[in-house]
Amino acid sequence: MNSPSLFSDPAPVVFDGIKLETYPIISQSTTCPTKPTAQVYDFLFSSYKQKEIIFLEIGVQGGGSLFMWRNFFGKKARIIGIDLNPDAKKFEKYGFEIFIGSQKDEKFLEKVKRKVGKIDIVLDDGGHTYEQQIITAVSLLENIKDNGMLVVEDTHTSYMEGFGPVEYSFINYVKELIDKINHRFSLLNQKYSDNRIWSIEIFESIVAFKVNNKALQTMSQKMENSKKIDGTLQDFRYVDKTKVDILKYFKKT
Repeated sequence: MNSPSLFSDPAPVVFDGIKLETYPIISQSTTCPTKPTAQVYDFLFSSYKQKEIIFLEIGVQGGGSLFMWRNFFGKKARIIGIDLNPDAKKFEKYGFEIFIGSQKDEKFLEKVKRKVGKIDIVLDDGGHTYEQQIITAVSLLENIKDNGMLVVEDTHTSYMEGFGPVEYSFINYVKELIDKINHRFSLLNQKYSDNRIWSIEIFESIVAFKVNNKALQTMSQKMENSKKIDGTLQDFRYVDKTKVDILKYFKKT
């Protein structure tokens, strides 16, 4: 039987036959995803259920999410947590691996990478500051397995005060990466491109970086459509003189 959906009816969280929590209890803590977030996680993570994956969550807080992910992915999953609070080490007695350190400490993240190896899924639910989110992405993207992903949660902080200089927000960093992905096109300057990730998916308060090395090996090139039914027809794509006020589509509400 498949493991439960995060968006399904409450189900018991069981580890080694011991009933530890239930979703209604976990939902009272800040570690439980909201319904929109749970829908996104179902969409992104469902294909990893009941598989031998390595899942790393940054920010385990009260520990509820660790048990939730164990229940969601199944017992084959290796669940690892990172937190600043040394007390989080107590969750190791339930079969989780816990590293204590700062997600914006590059040396610490290098240590984690050496000990853990390649990771299928990284979920950044840590401090949500811009520098934390950016440094985590920069440091761990290269350590994601092929067909894996790095997911950053609570990206709405990029539009809020108190998380860093807005001009250097995480979402602004994501926008730069979008530019770099599009610069992989063969007619553009390749020095501005980025080959660490295949695609970026944007959801409400969530950004997912996906890795697909096979797809990255495909060179994008301009193609001419030679299958013309009527060769006498003129190409009108570039002669449209309709006037529009394009600026109105960029005005902030």
